[in-house]
Amino acid sequence: MGGGFSACCYLVSVVAGLDCIVAVTGLAFEARLAGCVAVVSDGVRTPALLQKAISSGVRGILSFGVCGGLSPHLAPGQWVVASSILLGEEAHFPHQQWSQRLSAMLPRSIQGPILAVEQLVASAKHKPELYARTGAIAVDMESHFAAKVAAAHNLPFASCRVVIDPAHRRLPPAALLNLRPGGAIDLRAVVQSVIRRPGQLPDLLRLAIDAFRAQSALRRGRALLGPTLLVPEA
Repeated sequence: MGGGFSACCYLVSVVAGLDCIVAVTGLAFEARLAGCVAVVSDGVRTPALLQKAISSGVRGILSFGVCGGLSPHLAPGQWVVASSILLGEEAHFPHQQWSQRLSAMLPRSIQGPILAVEQLVASAKHKPELYARTGAIAVDMESHFAAKVAAAHNLPFASCRVVIDPAHRRLPPAALLNLRPGGAIDLRAVVQSVIRRPGQLPDLLRLAIDAFRAQSALRRGRALLGPTLLVPEA
């Protein structure tokens, strides 16, 4: 996840009898939308969970969900298909044919580098700095895990993400709270945060609108990708 609520705990689900693809997500609603794939993510535990998920054999690993915008040209609800995943001095490159298929199918998609981070980029001032320094057009917290495990097992990898918070938008404190087990938003904690700091409510409402746009785009895009998520044949 790139913007929105911070990562702490996620689910793993495998649909038996399918030619499996593992989708790495950061939120419960992303996992539900991913549908017929194995869904794995839990911060530093993600590589181990991925190893377990692919142990029975999979066709590829896809990073799927929302991201934060770094490029000023990206709007909420816009698809980003990664041309590379930047992690410090490292760069991981997705499967070219798979990425091209995703980009061709997803409406208004833009290809470009995605920057891997360990924490949400909440500051509207920090986002342009990262964009200028790295050239990445978006940021997320999961794609680098998927890229590394895929490379270690010689599996196709791709990343397609929808912008939730644009570069000019700051994230309010309530958006930085940990999630409930399973990747769901802790609504009680959000309400308590707003009560303590009511001045964040306008920013939180704007984020909710952006999140609705992102979720709608994810749902429409997922329907276009079909059961195989366009992964190339081995």
